[in-house]
Amino acid sequence: MTRRTKTLAERRSTHPNPGRAGLAALLFVSANLLPTGPASAQETVRPSGDWPAFGRDASNTHHSPLAQIDRGNVGRLRPAWIFQTGITGTFQAEPVVIEGVMYVSTTGNHVAALDAKSGKTLWTYTHKARTEKIFGPPSNRGVAVAGGLVFEATMDGRVIALDAKTGRLVWDREAVRPEEGESETASALAASLGDKPVQGSSRLGFKMPPLVADGLVIVGVTGAGYGLHVEDEKGGLDGGAVVGIEGGYGRRGWLAAYDAKTGEERWRWYVTKADGWEGGFVEKTADGLPLHRDIAAEKAAAPEHREAWKVGGGSLWMTPAYDADLGLIYLGTGNPAPQNFGLTRPGDNLYTMSLVALDVKSGSLRWHFQQVPHEQWGYDVASPPFLLDYPTEKGSVKAVAQASKLGWIYVHDRADGRLIAKSAPLITHKNLFVPPSPEGTVVSPGPLGAVSWHPVAYDAGSGRAFAQVRHGAATYTVKTAPAAGGRGEIRYTETGEAKGEPTFSTLTAVDLAQGGAVAWSRKAGSRLSGGTLATAGGLVFSGEEDGHLDAHDAKTGEILWRFQCGAGIGGPPVTYTVEGRQYVAVAAGGASFTKGSGFGTGDALVVFALPE
Repeated sequence: MTRRTKTLAERRSTHPNPGRAGLAALLFVSANLLPTGPASAQETVRPSGDWPAFGRDASNTHHSPLAQIDRGNVGRLRPAWIFQTGITGTFQAEPVVIEGVMYVSTTGNHVAALDAKSGKTLWTYTHKARTEKIFGPPSNRGVAVAGGLVFEATMDGRVIALDAKTGRLVWDREAVRPEEGESETASALAASLGDKPVQGSSRLGFKMPPLVADGLVIVGVTGAGYGLHVEDEKGGLDGGAVVGIEGGYGRRGWLAAYDAKTGEERWRWYVTKADGWEGGFVEKTADGLPLHRDIAAEKAAAPEHREAWKVGGGSLWMTPAYDADLGLIYLGTGNPAPQNFGLTRPGDNLYTMSLVALDVKSGSLRWHFQQVPHEQWGYDVASPPFLLDYPTEKGSVKAVAQASKLGWIYVHDRADGRLIAKSAPLITHKNLFVPPSPEGTVVSPGPLGAVSWHPVAYDAGSGRAFAQVRHGAATYTVKTAPAAGGRGEIRYTETGEAKGEPTFSTLTAVDLAQGGAVAWSRKAGSRLSGGTLATAGGLVFSGEEDGHLDAHDAKTGEILWRFQCGAGIGGPPVTYTVEGRQYVAVAAGGASFTKGSGFGTGDALVVFALPE
């Protein structure tokens, strides 16, 4: 991994005031040439300006108390320095900043430690993967730093610890064997599905930034919920048009905890329930929505598929939240396998598609709330949950909230999982929970959901959550094809574009302190991505796939500043201070969904500050 610094006159800053439009382009120079100095006397920040963990802390709120950059001066924000990884594309990491040092992982699981003030490289770690056969793009969403170590979970199934001062490898734990996930080869089915490329069997690996809690490094696997599938026409899994194929080709998802000092595994929790994963064959969701299930057909198929839980899916996409007082971690689980096709996995498929609370010391399940039993549309509980104090008529309740692909923000009691509230809908629903059909069923939202893996920022002061919301539908079509080798037919569900349905993104503010009403919603020029950052300066930062990083007024949603980073924003923005100066940093590398979209990919971590 190499670092390159250069002037980037071709990258353009824009602002509602045209007179300032060219300022950032003129000042975007090499990190070592930018002046630095003491903070102004008017600076109003709390003592710590670090961004020490994913989400800033274990509550996962993605909110900062820093206010040096505010509504009044954000229009003067300019690039301070840039770090280029030398590896283009799917750069989704959220940096961590501790005591003036930034730690960031890149595409391919390489890691760099940087001077957070200047961008100077302090050390780099080059990851050598054991296998090139990974599931999906080689993206990584960040590291954790604690006790003098930098922890990373890799796409080739390892959990590693690096010395925070030198980058030296301290321990390396093989969590997933290189061959784990092998099953029937894709070539056996390729001919029977025409000329569509078949992706092969699932492979377990890691995407999420680890959570360090109670002396443990806690991570969960992705790649469990797909099995054999066909790529969409754009060649990307994040595009949403994948194909789930009937049969036992998925994997069993799990979350595990490793000793932070030694890397020894301390506990493991499996998403799919070995005894009774069929649940109660419920006809409605826990919040009362009809599921349109053919319960009789499921029960008739159950004897033939008693062991479906063994390959039942349940990927874990993002970092859990943690309540140290209760000793509980909170995480969302993914779809069951095979995705979009339910008859070979009869029942509710516990505990997929759920928000769950686990005991941090043992990994035992304390409670769960299943958003979609027997799910068939790709509505993973993907966006990381966040902790809040929720006001009720009987007083404040310690709560955990999760912004869902379904288009609502759910709020639960942290202790027992009781559903306290559900926000107003963030999207317009269409045929919600109507199953795939041979004729093709148009359903909104599609598998990209309303809110996907992207973190939601929550400002406890205003009681507002700020979410990047996808508005769009998909067509789910059940098809059949002759199996290879004269083995009869195979069935699969094809998920594709819903022609004629609107597709757009909004940045939406939800007033959780006022019953979950939508405070404002602003339509974006391109798909929003990466997640949001809220600050005490009254700002919300949000990235777009066309390369713009936007700063919105948290009260009204008005865009106060924009900067064209040259590639799609892939990761959540963060903010921090060094020597009293506030910075905003974001990864701009595009993502797999930009393939074929007309937007380019890149390799840049771009860092901004106010001029001195």
